[in-house]
Amino acid sequence: MVKVENLSKEFIMHIRNDAQIEGFEGICLEVEAGTLTAVTGPSGCGKSSLLKCIYRTYTPTGGHVWYTRENGEQTDLATAEPWEIIELRKQEIGYVSQFFSVIPRVSAMDILVQTQTSRGVEEKAAREKAEEYLSCVGISKSLWDMYPATFSGGEKQRLNIANALITKPRFLLLDEPTMGLSVKMARIVYQTIEQLKKRGITILLSGQDVAKTLAVSDKALFLENGRGSVLTRTQFA
Repeated sequence: MVKVENLSKEFIMHIRNDAQIEGFEGICLEVEAGTLTAVTGPSGCGKSSLLKCIYRTYTPTGGHVWYTRENGEQTDLATAEPWEIIELRKQEIGYVSQFFSVIPRVSAMDILVQTQTSRGVEEKAAREKAEEYLSCVGISKSLWDMYPATFSGGEKQRLNIANALITKPRFLLLDEPTMGLSVKMARIVYQTIEQLKKRGITILLSGQDVAKTLAVSDKALFLENGRGSVLTRTQFA
């Protein structure tokens, strides 16, 4: 579904006389449909930057990210026009940040409803679908009409995942989804991720906890010092 070819990213530090800082270089990776691929490595190795380049929050410095759409057409996410990226985000590609931005005085249910109605879904259908996805990620019904500001870290992240899933992405990027969570909450989030994989969603997951990340993955890209190496499950199991 996704083929990353010689992808690189440099950052220009304008406050340091336009100094160039290398994020990563020459990254190659293939993500097969229906699999869970991990990006792991030490803090600061470029995991989040790589996911942001694939999602095109960042513009890569060089290389290609070939994405095969549902209709079979290929798009280079590294060079695609902004309108193409917006279209793909609406229709096929989802992203979950490691940070959850709480919307003041908006309930968990209404967050998921608004995500759908903003894309033209009727409110009644949007509410029914929101109930389905809140249940899917294991958020108690007693919390549906509560403000996420009152949620635990794990509950917030599962709501974040549900909000990304509600648009039915084929390809989902999860950036450090258990960052800052307790061991118990992280385990619940990983269980949720495994359920998503069973539903056929193709996942690219970044995580600093190598052991836990590899435990749920089919393939792994190890990043270190701006370089990457790929291992299959038979190599790291």
